[in-house]
Amino acid sequence: MSDGDTVSVRGLSVPTVIGVYDWEREVQQTLTFDVDMAVDVARVAGGDDVADAVDYSKVAAAVTSVVRDGEFQLIETAAERVAERILAAFPVGWVRVGVAKPIAAADGTGAYTAVIAIERGRR
Repeated sequence: MSDGDTVSVRGLSVPTVIGVYDWEREVQQTLTFDVDMAVDVARVAGGDDVADAVDYSKVAAAVTSVVRDGEFQLIETAAERVAERILAAFPVGWVRVGVAKPIAAADGTGAYTAVIAIERGRR
């Protein structure tokens, strides 16, 4: 496998319940996921058979399922659980998961986006 080959799902928006504060547990917030997966693209392309490829739709569905069902407190936990599911369910060498959560600052200091990025698996 080429170390540089990746297949990605970018900008996947997942509405979910997430957060540590009581008010966060009562509303849905939207997390945005970027997922990179190590895949031997040359092998897949050599056979030109969809059965050998990572199914992007199934990856997106897996991410959505993990996050919606989890109702986690932390985006760190959401990222870790998504990485675990992808490594268990898909033929990938490693996975990088980025999670972005918009934050509306209650203290008036301004809104921002919190982002977590993790990498798991064999490199």
